[in-house]
Amino acid sequence: MLDSELSLSQLRCFVAVVDFGSLTEAARQLGMSPASMSKAVTRLEQTSGVKLFHRSTHALSLSQDGERLVSAAREAVRAASVFSKSAGARHQDGSSGWIRITAAVGFAREVLTPLLAEFGREHPTVRIDLRATNELVDLARDGVDLAIRSGSLSDLPGHLQSLWFKFPWVVCAAPQYLRGKPLPLHPEDIAQHRVIGFRNPHNGQVRAWTFCRPGGDGEEIRMVPEAAMIFDDGASAALAGIQGAGLIAAPLWLVAGALEAGHLVELLGDWRAPAAPISFLRRERHLVPERVDKLIAFLRARPPLGGD
Repeated sequence: MLDSELSLSQLRCFVAVVDFGSLTEAARQLGMSPASMSKAVTRLEQTSGVKLFHRSTHALSLSQDGERLVSAAREAVRAASVFSKSAGARHQDGSSGWIRITAAVGFAREVLTPLLAEFGREHPTVRIDLRATNELVDLARDGVDLAIRSGSLSDLPGHLQSLWFKFPWVVCAAPQYLRGKPLPLHPEDIAQHRVIGFRNPHNGQVRAWTFCRPGGDGEEIRMVPEAAMIFDDGASAALAGIQGAGLIAAPLWLVAGALEAGHLVELLGDWRAPAAPISFLRRERHLVPERVDKLIAFLRARPPLGGD
């Protein structure tokens, strides 16, 4: 009966002794001292609980138990060698294996998924694990290689942050909602309309609407309009706007398709909010596979509509 698991290094030494016929020659072939080789074989016998060799002054020969073990040991050493070479090749070019990504639900659906599909076609040996969630993720704890997030990420120490692109927020509404209503020409006119609010799921606060005064003099108007509906998911808020529930303030990347299709109409175009960042968040470079760098470079070259 085995007292513990057999060591691969001990099995490698055992196979070498069988192949080269002596402890001394096996040690020379593996770059070990004869004493270390002898100790490895002795430990293997102790672990397995059987005698593997018949020893005499001038020769070693396999025991019956050694004969039973040698084929399995040789296969284990061969399989380990094949795996090591394969893993080494993948590590060198960084082009194979998983990339685990997290992003907000709406951003994952509207922007990231089509880009990842294109990346996958260009890099067929890379596998993508996308975790769409509006919750902030601890990259190290959850085994995530790359997070893509908007806004301030200063409260996430121990991560490297780099900008992907900046995007504007736009105020818009569905044509059926606007029918028969006065168009807002100034942020103060928003009070005359039903508003769809967005609650930040991380701090529970309803997001303020911020506007830059026309002319670019830097002055801002900031307000939290009284909302008729509040969502903690931007994609749901945008869908409510498309259905005619009221005015929404949304990232341009989220509503660009609806604006282009005529399902939404942009309002207060001269009063757009300051651009907000979308950033890559990753652990220290040496902890992340090289293929993640390839994905980041790919995404940087393809900012979505309205991003700069």
